[in-house]
Amino acid sequence: MAERKVTVESEVGLHARPAATFVQTATKAPMDVTVVKMGSGGTPVNAKSILSVLALDVRHGDTIIISADGDGADSVLDQLAAIASAT
Repeated sequence: MAERKVTVESEVGLHARPAATFVQTATKAPMDVTVVKMGSGGTPVNAKSILSVLALDVRHGDTIIISADGDGADSVLDQLAAIASAT
């Protein structure tokens, strides 16, 4: 399983427009994609679910781990990491 560890740089965190863009990109992937907030002790959530992503309450400076498994996983993870780390 491929994964990316990313520090969220957006001032609003992974909320509103960044979250919507993140979920739309994940939804296009043909494989399961999960995301978890580091230090939360939580379980990974479905990155294709806007409610699940918003419920993580990811804020500016938080670190997340995005995971996917399957053909094209690295490309999808690179795209999602770019969205999460965009300012």
